[in-house]
Amino acid sequence: MKNPLIKFFRTKIYTALSLLIIILFIGVAGYKMISGYSWVDALYMTVITMTTVGFGEVVPLDDQSKMFTIFLILASVIIMGYALSVITEYILSKNDIEELKHKKMQKKIDSFKDHVVICGYGRNGKQAATKLRAYKREFVVVEKNKEMEERLQLDEVPYVIGNANEDETLVMAGVDRASCFISALPSDADNLFVVLSARQLNKSINIISRASQESSYDKLKFAGANNVILPDKIGGDHMASLVVIPGLMEFIDNLSIVGKSNINIEEIAVEKLYNTKKAIKTIKDLDLRRKTGCSVIGFKDENGEYLVNPEADLELVPNSKIIVLGRPEQIEALNSQYDIN
Repeated sequence: MKNPLIKFFRTKIYTALSLLIIILFIGVAGYKMISGYSWVDALYMTVITMTTVGFGEVVPLDDQSKMFTIFLILASVIIMGYALSVITEYILSKNDIEELKHKKMQKKIDSFKDHVVICGYGRNGKQAATKLRAYKREFVVVEKNKEMEERLQLDEVPYVIGNANEDETLVMAGVDRASCFISALPSDADNLFVVLSARQLNKSINIISRASQESSYDKLKFAGANNVILPDKIGGDHMASLVVIPGLMEFIDNLSIVGKSNINIEEIAVEKLYNTKKAIKTIKDLDLRRKTGCSVIGFKDENGEYLVNPEADLELVPNSKIIVLGRPEQIEALNSQYDIN
């Protein structure tokens, strides 16, 4: 929605332009009728009179023509002055409005905590933003390219325009308060530098970085990235899998994880399922299959180790997680029953 102040100034600009057009027509018609000029000569006299460029008359003016010219000069000066003042005021106010928008945006970002910082709003960065928005996770995009600002505004994405290689820019994005950091820059060298900077500013942040070359994988891990993603390798593996095991891959692709209302897989901390300070429960004790229709297909212990298809008598110790599978309505029932956000 456009700012009402900008709409007000645009109305004033349209008014000024309309007045200029009207005075132009009056001038042409006046010279045509009073001085008997041709249409071209009348237009010429009107333009040089309105712009006060000082060229000579087409033919000598009689008294009536001189009086009309005086009127035209005074009217033109007033209207031109009004138009220039409106345009100048509009430009200055637009700059002020943009500054106010940035201050409002920064204030919103300053209120974020445990959010996600995304560096780069290219293909990978935009996909990450879309997924986070579907999960209603707060995030901030850091983008160096000023030309992307309009796209960010249209997408209603919280953003900071600046070089992610500079600590000041990362601080503005709240990297020191963030829980996760995604570096999706096109250059591996830039990703490496940004990962180092982010790790320095926040020792406990979870860093995920994009890499174009496999040779950059170990370097990014050494710099502090918890996970390094090679999009080209993942894409190639996926296409090959569609050849070797097409049925299985199609099934996995249909396990949608695009939003809270249309997901099939959910990862849940056991603390959200029951009070772990009391007696430790097992998967069987939770009885999620009967209560929600969801099946537990995975378990992640407190050390980060995964177990596929865990037994029903597995104890759900504190700081562990379970992975459940179900239809979207079953996942929704699970989220509603245990108030999982």
